[in-house]
Amino acid sequence: MKKNTTLAASAVALIGIGLAGCSSPSGDVAAAEESATCPGGKIRFGILPYEDPEALEPAYQVLADGLSEKLDCPVEVIITEDYAAEVLAMENGELEIAQFGPLGFVFASERADAIPMVSFGDAEGNPTTYTGGIWVPADSEIQSIEDLVGHTLALGSPGSTSGDALPMSALAEAGIEDEVTADYAGGHPEALLALVNGTVDAAQINSQTLATAEAEGTFDTSKFRQVWESEEIPNDPVTVRGDLPQEFQDAVKEALLGLPAEDVEQVGAFLGVDLAGPLIPVTVDAYQPLFDLAEVMGLTEADV
Repeated sequence: MKKNTTLAASAVALIGIGLAGCSSPSGDVAAAEESATCPGGKIRFGILPYEDPEALEPAYQVLADGLSEKLDCPVEVIITEDYAAEVLAMENGELEIAQFGPLGFVFASERADAIPMVSFGDAEGNPTTYTGGIWVPADSEIQSIEDLVGHTLALGSPGSTSGDALPMSALAEAGIEDEVTADYAGGHPEALLALVNGTVDAAQINSQTLATAEAEGTFDTSKFRQVWESEEIPNDPVTVRGDLPQEFQDAVKEALLGLPAEDVEQVGAFLGVDLAGPLIPVTVDAYQPLFDLAEVMGLTEADV
């Protein structure tokens, strides 16, 4: 397949990746006492950079503040550099809890024993989903995924469910993965921007990024057209590191499930949840299709 990184020369390998940045912890870390629900005097909450970190951080800080209050422990929001960095950080014991993309969770489960606790529900408490998509300009000659032969396609980031694995799987199913030049743009917003700026013929744009861009007025759907859409994908799980005491795991899950909807709604908006409700419990079974996808495509941790 002609998949490269010409749109994102800064894409980095898994080994040696650090954390991109972090917010101030919720509360005073120095004054916090270590306890069963506050290991090391604080909880580090990893977030993958699926949107602009400057926009994500304040939304997650609201959620973290609510969690901090319930656990009587400062919660530090850490926006990791990329998908691989987040998996590596949990594996190295640098995160107690983390929200992973569905495919990232597959590798976090295998490498860091990440255990899913909760995900994002709607106002009725139902699980929420999103879809991957491939978009082209409205006047493009590309009418279907098969027409991408000989064209350029902007992907998101390595290891992304909707921004890498699913569109590449669709190309493989169509038998054209070696006839399309697929480039990593560096993230979901960057892939959309590449299409808007006309530097590629097509781009992956998932329903979450689409909703955010439409709300911000940065993407006019009348000027573009979707030529492929994935099946529904379960929304991201919030996980806990499996080597932590069961008492801590249980306390964090109970606290997350007890957060009011207003503590979750800003994050939910980024995840395409129009009317967010409280977080809902999830198990590994909800993400079995992603484990199956990784196996069918022969994906390994090197692909994250």
